[in-house]
Amino acid sequence: MGERFGFYIMMAVLTLFIAAKFGLSETQTGFVYSGFYASIYLLAMAGGLIADRTHKYKTTIITGLICMALGYFIIAIPTPTPISHYIYLIITFFGLLVIAFGNGLFKGNLQAIVGQMYDDPKYTHKRDSGFQIFYMFINIGGFFAPFVAVGMRNWWLTHNNFDYNAGLPALCHEYIRQGAAMNSVELANLQQYADAAVLNGNSANLDTFCANYLDVFSRGFQYAFMAAIVMMAVSFIIFIYNKNKLPDPAAKKVVVNSGDKSVKQDIAMTATEIKQRIYALFAVLGVVVFFWFSFHQNGYSLTYFARDYVNLDVINFDIGFTTIKGAEIFQSINPFFVVALTPIIMWLFGSMRNRGKEPSTPRKIAIGMGIAALAYVFILIISVFLPAKEALSSMSANEIDVMKVTPWVMVGLYFILTVAELFISPLGLSFVSKVAPPHMQGRCQGFWLAATGIGNFILFIGGILYTHVPLWACWLVFAAACAISMTVMLGMVKWLEKVAK
Repeated sequence: MGERFGFYIMMAVLTLFIAAKFGLSETQTGFVYSGFYASIYLLAMAGGLIADRTHKYKTTIITGLICMALGYFIIAIPTPTPISHYIYLIITFFGLLVIAFGNGLFKGNLQAIVGQMYDDPKYTHKRDSGFQIFYMFINIGGFFAPFVAVGMRNWWLTHNNFDYNAGLPALCHEYIRQGAAMNSVELANLQQYADAAVLNGNSANLDTFCANYLDVFSRGFQYAFMAAIVMMAVSFIIFIYNKNKLPDPAAKKVVVNSGDKSVKQDIAMTATEIKQRIYALFAVLGVVVFFWFSFHQNGYSLTYFARDYVNLDVINFDIGFTTIKGAEIFQSINPFFVVALTPIIMWLFGSMRNRGKEPSTPRKIAIGMGIAALAYVFILIISVFLPAKEALSSMSANEIDVMKVTPWVMVGLYFILTVAELFISPLGLSFVSKVAPPHMQGRCQGFWLAATGIGNFILFIGGILYTHVPLWACWLVFAAACAISMTVMLGMVKWLEKVAK
């Protein structure tokens, strides 16, 4: 839960923080976002290899927690904005790299330990359910994180006599770059937004307003990162207290049957069987790459969509010392639905199992890909009636307000995407732990996360599409990627079922 708390703070605010702090465009921010999220999952390969080689899975997990806390501390250090920002951008990149490395040490190896709990023949039939429960509870951390991030940011804005406006950071940076020579429509929008954003007084001097607003806006996010450090400490304490009760993947041994003299062993496996398991694993990984490429647009192009096209004014919760509003809080919808829907889906699968009709894990993953395609068909239909991103710069603030859609669009989208995720992510973890050779548990969980990393590495394509093509065409690409992946997965189901047995 602690790791998910930090992850969802980053999911909610990273692109908006980078854009507000350093004035990067949506496309430039996409390269940072893609690189960071790819690193988180690709470095899980290194984490799995380190644990498999040293046989110190629990020590590797503890080291990962410490590294993640250090990384959040680095990016939480307040720095001035706007600035000649290259040195601070480098520091931010370094902090993100430290977080990614810590996550790589932590994530796959913890999942390997969860898988070990179900290796006993008495419990192996509960493996899918076990990973669903695991996946449900860790997402409780993800549910609270966006509210904490938004609350901290908005509290700091209010403390400094400002109100939140999602459109202001980009306009402020544009004004700092061009001054009064900026687009006349955008200049008028900036003045209108600035007048409304100052709680007591006025924004007569745009130079001063833009510099101050950007500094306060981005610093509020940096304070939010400090909350992630607290949760890393909580996770550290919980793991230290319970680690002796948890299984150790290093205790499992495997010996390949090669006709040599008999050796005492826990599990015997032929070289051919090991190869078949690895081939099956990589076949599934090749498919889920495209799910993560589509799903993790939730922190990138879909967050920009919420900022630009969703009426955020109706989402305004006053909790006394701060207000909760902003595009970032939509990131809490996914973990909320994970927690709420997991028991229902577990009941559904359990009921089907009792009747002998439960789909196999590979078939469930294929169904999940189809559901993900439907999510993007839904947002595609909505977007047919909306102007392209590039057209917004020529629209007045009032015209933009009239064009915006209800927040329920995002709720519906994330509901469908979450159902797809619950058919793919926890069951994919279960499938990996089921087919992975015992002496490669850490590495194979790392392979799964690396496939996620490859999908994340190409996330930037979403930003390019979002800013350069009609919205409906942008979402069509993701719908097609998921639909094609579903078709490929269904074609492999019988072979995968055979190998998993």
